[in-house]
Amino acid sequence: MHGPPPAGARLQRSSGQGRLAVRRADGRTRLAGLYQEGAQKIRLPRPLGRRDLEAVLINTAGGLTGGDRLCWSVEAAAGSALTVTSQACEKVYRSLGDSARVTSRLALGPGARLCWLPQETILFDGSRLDRRLSAEMAPDAELLIVEATLFGRAARGETVAAGAFRDRWDVACAGVPLHVEAVRLDGAPQALLDRQAVAAGRTALATVLRVAPQAAADLDAARALVHDAERAVPGLAGGVSAWRVGPTGKLLARLTAQDGHALRRGLVPLMRLLAGEAGVPRMWAL
Repeated sequence: MHGPPPAGARLQRSSGQGRLAVRRADGRTRLAGLYQEGAQKIRLPRPLGRRDLEAVLINTAGGLTGGDRLCWSVEAAAGSALTVTSQACEKVYRSLGDSARVTSRLALGPGARLCWLPQETILFDGSRLDRRLSAEMAPDAELLIVEATLFGRAARGETVAAGAFRDRWDVACAGVPLHVEAVRLDGAPQALLDRQAVAAGRTALATVLRVAPQAAADLDAARALVHDAERAVPGLAGGVSAWRVGPTGKLLARLTAQDGHALRRGLVPLMRLLAGEAGVPRMWAL
C-alpha cells in the first residue's frame, strides 16, 4: 500500500537515550558509566596503544523521520580524554509533518579533552530535523566539535526542495556562554542554499569549533589547510577565525562544498590538525 497513512493512524516512531561517562584512573581514561535505551547503542572499541577512549554512537533504527526522538549525553571527568563518533552517516528521511529531534549534551571537567566527531548527516527531500547541542566545560578543558550536513546526495542528483533544518549550538565555559549559534533553513532549503550569501549553491556544509586555552595557536595552520583544499578541490570554500574568550579561546571554521566527497577532502585534514594526538576516528576511513 502506497501513499499517506489513513487519517488518525498511529505511526511507529523511534526514540532512545544514550549516556556515557568517562574518568581518568591509573594513568588512562576508563569507563565510568554507560546507559542505553531504545534505538541508541554505544560501543567502545579501544585502539591499541592509546590511553584515551573512542566511543561509537549507533542508531539501530537505520535513520530518522518525523517524530523520532534521540538524546545523547556525554560526560568527560577531570583529566579524561574521549573521542565520540558515529557508526555511519545519519540519514533523515521525508517527514509527514513533525520534525525528528536529536539532542546532544556534553560536559567536560577540569583538564578534560573531548572530540565530538559524528559522521555526516544526510537530509532527504521533505525531511525535517531539529538538532540541538549544548556543552558545559571547565576553563582549562579542550573541546572539538565537528558537524557536517549534506542536503541530498549530489551523485544521485538529489536536492532538498522542501523540508526544514534547524541546528542550535550552546557552548558555555564555567557557566558563561562563549559560543551560541542557530541555523534555520525552513520551507525551501535548496532555494536558500542557492543564495550567494548562504552557500552559493553548494549543498555540503560543515562547522568546526575548537574551544581550548591555546585554540588560537592553530589558526595559521588551519587557514593554510583550508587554502590548500580550496586550490585542490573544485567548488570547495571555507574560512577560519579565532578569538580569545574569557579564560579560554575558540577557533571556528566553516566549509562548503558541492558534495560530500569534496567536503571530506577539506574537512579530514582540518580534523586531524585540531584533534591532535586523538587523531581522526577510524570510522571516518571506512
